[in-house]
Amino acid sequence: MAKVAIIGAGSWGTALSVVLYNNGHEVTVWSVIGEEIDMLKEKHEHIDKLPGVRLPDDMIFTTDLKEACRDKDALVLAVPSPFTRSTAHSMKEYVSDGQLIVSVAKGIEEDTLMTLSQIIKEEIPQCRVAVLCGPSHAEEVGKFIPTTLVAGADNKETAGYVQNLFMNEKLRVYTSSDVLGMELGASLKNVVALAAGIADGLGYGDNTKAALITRGIAEISRLGVKMGGKLETFGGLTGIGDLIVTCASMHSRNRRAGILIGQGKTMDEAMKEVKMVVEGVYSAKAAKALGEKYEVDLPIIDQVNEILFNNKPAADAVRDLMLRDRRDEHGAFI
Repeated sequence: MAKVAIIGAGSWGTALSVVLYNNGHEVTVWSVIGEEIDMLKEKHEHIDKLPGVRLPDDMIFTTDLKEACRDKDALVLAVPSPFTRSTAHSMKEYVSDGQLIVSVAKGIEEDTLMTLSQIIKEEIPQCRVAVLCGPSHAEEVGKFIPTTLVAGADNKETAGYVQNLFMNEKLRVYTSSDVLGMELGASLKNVVALAAGIADGLGYGDNTKAALITRGIAEISRLGVKMGGKLETFGGLTGIGDLIVTCASMHSRNRRAGILIGQGKTMDEAMKEVKMVVEGVYSAKAAKALGEKYEVDLPIIDQVNEILFNNKPAADAVRDLMLRDRRDEHGAFI
């Protein structure tokens, strides 16, 4: 049995807390929001973000970050990506040398273009860092619907420990050493999922969705490989797998926000209606900046930025994508 703290009581953190508890571990759930912790203590259910998933009576809930971090075998950092740096900074004094932090959020920091694991290492240099991601919705993981994830770390021992921590008959976990590729795939797919939702909101069909998924993973792969990720990562669970589930499901907050934008709502109106952090909005500018930095063509991501931040009509963005210069799909003819 391991002692594990979930730092962040949103839908994903709550779902993973149930997985860990049912794997036989002692679980503490932390939130900075007092009302949220009071609700979890009283109702043993996250009524707002994960209704229908019962939390055990002896699970520990706290707003005390020191209590959550101290004497734990692993800390699962599950706050939304915009709050990763500030939360990690607050955790630093309570994290011991070599203590394991598993990053499960998805995003790229707009100002620094750093991935979340890089942020954690910068803020808490004494810790070990791993990542856990893949095609998964909290709504399904919390109800033990069969799911596959990938545990990534710099060394096999750490990745294997995270794999053993989470894996069970309903949650299969693979391991990978390509942490950068995993995080890029997990983050950039949210931007493409916004595009897929926008297409749905415009009333387009399956042909359009297939095109966005396929050309979207092409963009992500081009950039990811240029940055040092492995091509096979983008063809796996944390690449095309995560992209498919995020573009196709109504569980996806990015797709739902995209649908609203495609129907004519502004970015702010869409985010307000979804009522959760829409990670793709926060990653879009960073993705565009990475493309410019590494001189990689990202037409879908560029058009999403135009829609979100320059008020470009969505239908015009689709037209401009369709009317780009003619080109080969994979390479020039011999």
